[in-house]
Amino acid sequence: MRVDEFDFELPEEQIALRPARPRDAARMLVVKPGETLANRNVFDLPDLLQPGDALVFNDTKVIPAQLEGVRIRDGASAGIGLTLHMRLDGSRWKAFARGAKKLQSGDRLRFGHTNTSCLVGALDGTVEAKGEAGEVTIAFDLSGPALDEALHAVGHVPLPPYIALKRGEDEADRTDYQTIYAQEEGAVAAPTAGLHFTPDLMKRLDARGVSRHFLTLHVGAGTFLPVKAEDTADHKMHEERGVISVETAVALNKVRVDGGRIVSVGTTSLRLLESAATADGIIHPFEGGTEIFITPGYQFKAVDILMTNFHLPRSTLFMLVSAFSGVDTMRDAYDHAIENGYRFYSYGDSSLLYRA
Repeated sequence: MRVDEFDFELPEEQIALRPARPRDAARMLVVKPGETLANRNVFDLPDLLQPGDALVFNDTKVIPAQLEGVRIRDGASAGIGLTLHMRLDGSRWKAFARGAKKLQSGDRLRFGHTNTSCLVGALDGTVEAKGEAGEVTIAFDLSGPALDEALHAVGHVPLPPYIALKRGEDEADRTDYQTIYAQEEGAVAAPTAGLHFTPDLMKRLDARGVSRHFLTLHVGAGTFLPVKAEDTADHKMHEERGVISVETAVALNKVRVDGGRIVSVGTTSLRLLESAATADGIIHPFEGGTEIFITPGYQFKAVDILMTNFHLPRSTLFMLVSAFSGVDTMRDAYDHAIENGYRFYSYGDSSLLYRA
């Protein structure tokens, strides 16, 4: 399909720069193909689900993956910025570099050295390799927990570009851009559908008889990259790493056998569930990378309902929701959301989508 089929105009004032407070006060558009759109709120979710349904959350935890520093070569230095997006091992990360053309293999990079009073606030590394589209592989001098500690000391929350261009990161983002159930460190972008959940909402879902299950998909910075190809067939997704435990797979398969529905909280959970499922709808344990790219025509195997925010035009995620509920349905839903003042993107409002 042509990528421009997934384009739309969004008024700039509808890009959310802060989340709703409380989180579950965000609006939620309920989209059932063939039925009238319904304006609700996230705190209505227990009333919209049934006892026996299962919510699937992505428990990845956002790390401060934005690094600002200098490149050093032959005694000369130049400013450089990195956004880490996938860990390769204890000391090596793949990253997108601002100013990548300045970099060569073997260049030394230094971050955090301006704060000379804090030795832990310093991190050095070496450019190990250069890839395409500004991607580089960095071998840091530190490894394991020591590297993690240094990243927390010198790194910044990697806010999406549509927020970062309008305001700087602040202390509130360290909490706001993290789900309340985040557990496994490794994401450089939040699984934003989960940002709407509060302890009170969780309690009411429990009381409704809706079970909760967790998987891990470390969201990469590739989620921010625009689709530059003119046709979806020519776009390549960046790999992301994920895990579905044996216990989670068994529990979710039992939910389906017992007549419950699988409700994916976010496109990240959905992409991993679909990567782990076979054509018969059985979800298998999973550990590894996925590059799954879902566009209209895809046959969904595992997920019945999707809770997700409103996505960027021409993005792989708008293509995914169009595949899930139908292209015409989602065009109508987005037109309705824009006309009715819904807030878009990471800190924006939500939608509850039923599968076509």
